Amino acid sequence: MTYALLAFGLVSLLLAVNAHRPRRRHLTTLVPSFFAGWMTIELAPHLLVAEAAGLGLLVAYGGLEGWPGWTGLISGLAGVAGTAATIVAARRTIVTLRDSGVPLDLDPDDAPRYPRSHLVLPPLCLIPRRGVKVERNVVYREEGRLRLKLDVYRPAEDGRLRPGLMQIHGGGWVIGDKREQGLPLLNHMAVQGWVGFNVNYRLSPRATWPEHLIDLKHFIAWYRENAESYGADPDFLCVTGGSAGGHLTAMVALSANVPEFQPGLENVDTGVRGAVPFYGVYDFVEPGPWPVPMGATRLVERYLVKRSFAEEREAFAKASPVSYLRPDAPPFFVIHGSHDSLIPVEEARRFVKKLRDISESPVVYAEMKGGQHAFDVFPSYRTARVVEGVERYLTGLHRQYLEGVRRPSVPDEVSKSVG
Repeated sequence: MTYALLAFGLVSLLLAVNAHRPRRRHLTTLVPSFFAGWMTIELAPHLLVAEAAGLGLLVAYGGLEGWPGWTGLISGLAGVAGTAATIVAARRTIVTLRDSGVPLDLDPDDAPRYPRSHLVLPPLCLIPRRGVKVERNVVYREEGRLRLKLDVYRPAEDGRLRPGLMQIHGGGWVIGDKREQGLPLLNHMAVQGWVGFNVNYRLSPRATWPEHLIDLKHFIAWYRENAESYGADPDFLCVTGGSAGGHLTAMVALSANVPEFQPGLENVDTGVRGAVPFYGVYDFVEPGPWPVPMGATRLVERYLVKRSFAEEREAFAKASPVSYLRPDAPPFFVIHGSHDSLIPVEEARRFVKKLRDISESPVVYAEMKGGQHAFDVFPSYRTARVVEGVERYLTGLHRQYLEGVRRPSVPDEVSKSVG
C-alpha cells in the first residue's frame, strides 16, 4: 500500500505541475500534456475531491508504514495544493484585452467607462437549460447521399426576430460533432434571446479542403431562407467556433462571397456581422510559433488539403484566414488561452496584429490567463466568464445593427482567388 500511495502522490503532483507548465516541444509529450492539463484545469474541483479522497483512503489502509508512503503523501499534498491553486486562478479569471481600446459590449456611449486594459467579468451561474428550446438534427444541406444537419437553440418563448449565431465545432477537421461543443455558449445565448445553430460539416480525410468551408457557406444560404421559421433575423448572423472551428470561423468571416468557396451560391450574400474564433489556426504557411509551418504537418498536408506543401504552398495560403484580411472585415473577438498546448497563444497574437493593421472594424483580443486548449467545452468557472463576455460583445454588435449600422459591402478584389 505504501507504493500505491507513492504512485498516487506523484501522479497528483505531476498533474498539478503540468497544468501550470504544459509540455509543448515534442509531439510525444504534447498530446498527453494537453489532455492531462485540459482535464486538470477545467475539472479541477472534481479532481480536488478525488485526490483528497484517494490520499485519505490510502493513508487509512496503511500507506504510511514506510518511507515511500510518506514521500507519496507529501507529493500528494503538494499536488492537492496545486489543484486548489488552479481552482482559485479559474475563479479569478481575467479576460485580458490587448490594445483594443474597445469595451466588450462595443457600446460607444459606454466607451469612456472602460479605460483599463483588462476587465474582470462577473461569474455566471451554471449554464441554464430552462427557457431554452432545442430542435435537433435539422437538415440544412441534402445532395444525393450527403445530408448535413444542425441543432437549433432558441428561447422557449416566441417573439420578435432575434439575432442568429452559427457555432462551428472543432476536432482537427477530422473528428467532432455538433453535440459536443459550444453547448454552454449556445444555451446561455438562447436564454439571452439569441437563436443558435450548431452546425455539422463534412470531415477529413473523406472531405478535402475547401469542402468543409463550402458546407458552411451552404448553411448561410439555408439561414437566409429559413431563419424566420426559427425566429431569427435572416439579415443578422454572427459566427463562432473553436480550434479547427476557430479556423473555419475566421475563414467564414473573411471569405464572404468568394466564388471559389460557394459554387452554385454566387448570388447568395455569405457575409456575417461578427466573428468570435476560439484558439484557432490562422496561417498554414508561416511557421510562427511552430518549428515548421502548420501546413507542413501530417494532419494538414495529408488529411486536410491533400497536396504537397513543398510544391503547392499556394493551396495552403488559400486555406489560411490571413490571406483574406481586408479593410471591411467584420468585427472580430479573438479568444485564446495562454497555456494552450496544441495551438500556442502566439498564433492568435500575430493574427490579431495583422488583422488590426488592415481591418477598419474593431478587433478585440482576449487572452485567458491559465487557459488550456478547448477550455470552454466544460461549464467551468473560466467558461462562465468567457461565455458572458462573448454574449456582451455580440449583444453590442446587435445593438449597433438595430441602431442602423450596416455591414460593409465586400469589394470585388476580395472575390478573386488569392494570387
